[in-house]
Amino acid sequence: MSGATSFTSIPVIDVAGLRSADRLDRERVAQQIGAAAREVGFFYITGSGVGEALFERLLAAAKAFFALPVDEKMRSYIGLSRCHRGYVPVGEEGVETGTADFKEAFDTALDLPADDPDYLAGNPMLGPNTWPDLPGFAEAVTDYYTAVLAEGRRLLWAFAVALDEDPDTFSRYATKTPSQLRLVHYPYNPDVTDRPGIGAHTDYECFTLLKPTAPGLEVLNGDGKWIDVPPIEGSFVVNIGDMLELWTNGEFVATSHRVRKVAEERYSFPLFFNVDYATEVKPLPQFASRGPRPALRAGEHLFAQTAQTFAYLRDRIDRGELVLPDGSLVTGQFGQQARYGVDGVS
Repeated sequence: MSGATSFTSIPVIDVAGLRSADRLDRERVAQQIGAAAREVGFFYITGSGVGEALFERLLAAAKAFFALPVDEKMRSYIGLSRCHRGYVPVGEEGVETGTADFKEAFDTALDLPADDPDYLAGNPMLGPNTWPDLPGFAEAVTDYYTAVLAEGRRLLWAFAVALDEDPDTFSRYATKTPSQLRLVHYPYNPDVTDRPGIGAHTDYECFTLLKPTAPGLEVLNGDGKWIDVPPIEGSFVVNIGDMLELWTNGEFVATSHRVRKVAEERYSFPLFFNVDYATEVKPLPQFASRGPRPALRAGEHLFAQTAQTFAYLRDRIDRGELVLPDGSLVTGQFGQQARYGVDGVS
């Protein structure tokens, strides 16, 4: 059962075969991915189609942006956006749960034109990106986003094949996705000791492709122990999200994870791969007998969880400018939090 095994390490899977012309090569990789998704919910991938040069350009662009004065960064403040794009200052996220995390971020997603019909209709997660006036920044971020999104589509195919489903079972819903790329910066903080930071949580989308520059990530195994997930050069960390857990009714579990607070400066670049905003997600027929679970709309779940995390969105809700969608409102519905009531802060 995924997320409930007493794993002590995270598997490493070479996914180069997903780009093979030989169907058998692709299927062999898919079976390895399926085993990791069932038994751990986390795995590394190597051999991706994302070149290291793209990542180095992204990292350089992120460093240049975060080195700017705060006033300059705030010109791209996410609260000025109508579709959740831009700079996230220290203290913007998670303040309702206690002490804010000492981090800043820059949020991007699919860069749609200003006349996009979903954006004009007020969709809270679809629209144009916000770009700072920084030479090369938009290009570096966009090139990386495009490459990682393509890798995510190959993984989406593999997840379907690993479940003995039609290969397009999930991909048919990934045409205009609110898949977010976050550039996250944890400044050097000499006053912090190595201790739990971000509490146990699951990711709201289908899965995440993460590239960090320093340690800190931990995964919760079935024995209630935290397993370290250090960076491996040339790899991505992949973890199952809420939507794949719901589609498989727990065959794949959105394994709970957290980030330790450490003194060293680090950068983290998660791509949260989602399906189209209006996609209704419910257990596939082969998993329906495991018991009922309410259906969710992928974008509404993402927005509802996001709105409970960001201060500017909570303010809009308090002023009556935004209304949360029905359902998707309660956090902790997935992963070990849902199964065992784990809070992840001990």
